[in-house]
Amino acid sequence: MSKEVAQFLGNSAQLSSLGFAVITASGVITHTNSAFCEMLAISAPDAIVERSLVEHVASRFYSTSADLSQALKSPDFSSIELHLEHDSKPLTLQIASGDSGLRMLVAVQLPKPAVDSAYFNTLSHRDPLTGLGNRMLLDEAIASWQPRDPEVLSLAVIMIDLDRFKTVNDTLGHGAGDTLLKLVAKRIQSATRDQDTVVRMGGDEFVVLHTIGLQPSGAESVAKRIVELMSRPFLIDGQQVNIGASVGIAALNHGTANITDLLKHADLALYEAKAAGRGIVKFFEPALALQAMERRNLEIDLRRALALKEFILLYQPQVNMTDGTLEGFEALIRWQSPTRGLVSPTDFIPLAEETGEIHAIGEWTLRMACKEAMNWDGRFSVAVNVSPIQFESERIVDVVRNALASTGLPPERLELEITEGVLMKDFDNALKQLWALKSLGVGIAMDDFGTGYSSLSYLNSFPFSKIKIDQSFVRGESSPKSRALVQAIISLGANLDMKTIAEGVETKEQFDQLAAGGCLAAQGYLISRPISTMAIAEFISNLKNQKKLS
Repeated sequence: MSKEVAQFLGNSAQLSSLGFAVITASGVITHTNSAFCEMLAISAPDAIVERSLVEHVASRFYSTSADLSQALKSPDFSSIELHLEHDSKPLTLQIASGDSGLRMLVAVQLPKPAVDSAYFNTLSHRDPLTGLGNRMLLDEAIASWQPRDPEVLSLAVIMIDLDRFKTVNDTLGHGAGDTLLKLVAKRIQSATRDQDTVVRMGGDEFVVLHTIGLQPSGAESVAKRIVELMSRPFLIDGQQVNIGASVGIAALNHGTANITDLLKHADLALYEAKAAGRGIVKFFEPALALQAMERRNLEIDLRRALALKEFILLYQPQVNMTDGTLEGFEALIRWQSPTRGLVSPTDFIPLAEETGEIHAIGEWTLRMACKEAMNWDGRFSVAVNVSPIQFESERIVDVVRNALASTGLPPERLELEITEGVLMKDFDNALKQLWALKSLGVGIAMDDFGTGYSSLSYLNSFPFSKIKIDQSFVRGESSPKSRALVQAIISLGANLDMKTIAEGVETKEQFDQLAAGGCLAAQGYLISRPISTMAIAEFISNLKNQKKLS
C-alpha cells in the first residue's frame, strides 16, 4: 500500500464516522480505522488485520459470505453495495477498485446522514473512467421513472456500441483506448439534455435514457446526432483516430409495452444495427424478439447436436477436367436435426463460430472425414473446410495431427480449405500455423478466391497447393468480365505452380469453357450433388465403368 493511503488511514480516517479498510486482491485486510472495527464488532484492529474479510463475515454476520466473495472477485464493478446483518443493525459496505489490485472498503451504519448519501451515490453509481453513470444508476433511473404527462409516455433507451474500438486498443494501446472512451463520453453528453441519463455500461457500450420529447422521434434525433458525432475524427496523443457507432433504440409504447424490457429490446435493436452494416440506427420491433427467441432455441439445439450425433458428412466429388478422372471429395457437414430436418451449414456455422461451438464441430468434422476417407477404394483426397475461428485457439495444428494419427490417413490425402478470414485477423499467427500444417504434409487450398480484399498478397506470403475459383465467377462465366477474371485466376495459379479448381460447375458449357481456359479440376452439380459416405463406393464404381465405355 502507498504511504499516502497509509497516512490517510492513520490520521484523518481515524476521526471519521465512516468505516474505512484496505484489502488485497485476495481479500485479506491490511489496514482499518476505528469506525470500521466498531461496525464489524471487532474489539481491536489487530484482531482482524491480515485476516480474510470473507472469513470474518462468515463467522459473525447472518448475510451469506458467498455474495461478498463474488463481489470481491468481480472485475466489472468499481464499487458494489452489500447489506449485512449484525445484531439486527443493517450495515452497508462499499467496495471500490484501487491501484495495484487493492480495494478500498467503506462501511456505514444505516440510516445514513444526507451528506453520506450523496457521497455513496457518487461512489456506487458512477463509472470511474468517464464520470458517467453506471448500470446501477441506470437500473434505478428506469425503475423510478414516472411520466410527466399521462397522455405522453416519453421514455426511450438509446444503446450505443462503438465500431472499430478494439482496433484502437490493439494499435495504440489501452491508455489511448481509455482516453478515447472519455472523449466519446463527452460527445454523447453534448448530444443529450440535462434531464437525460447517460451511462457507460462497460467496455465500449453506452446508454442514454432519453426522457425529453415525443417518442420515438425524440430518441431518433438524439441517436442520429450521436452517430454523426462518433463519425468525426478524434485526436489522441497527436494521432487521428476514426471510429463510429451503431445504435439500437427501444421506446416505451412503441413496440415495448413493459418498462423492464427496454434494455433488452434496445440491445436486440443494437444487434440488428451491427448486423446491418454498422454506423446506423435501428429501432426495436416485436419481430426482433421472436428472432432472438428462435436464435436462442437454435443455439440450445446446436450445443446438443454433437453429443446426440446429429451431424453427418456429405461428399462432393472433384474431377480432373482433362480426362474426367476422380481426384477426391470435399467433405460438407450437415446437421440432421430431428425437429428442423436437414440444416444447411450456412444456417448454423455462423452461430457455431459466434458461440465457440465451431471448435468441437470442426474437430469432429476433420476426424470423421479422415476416418471415412480410409474406407474409400483408392487414394482419393478429402478436402475439409476450416473456420478462421479454429485458428484463434492455436490448437489447429494439434487437431490435424491427432486426426491423421488416430485414423491412419496419409497426410498427402488431406486438404484443408481456408478463406481469407484466416489471415485477416492475425496474419502473423495464422501464417505461422499454416506453415506448421504444411510441414505435416497436408495440402492447403484457398477457398472462395477473389471474393475478399487481399488475396494476391496472401498468395505471395504462403504457397497454397490449390486455388478454388468461387462459384459466383463460374455462374457469371457468360459475361466477358467474369470470363476475364476466371482466366486471370487460372493463369495466376499456373504461374505460381498452384492447382486451380472451379466450384459450382452446373452446365456442360461452363465445364468446357473452364477446361479450355486451362482450369485443372472441377466440382459441382454437373458432376454430382453431394453424396453420403455409403454412396461413395457406388459412385467410384460407376465412374470407372463410364471411363471404360468411353
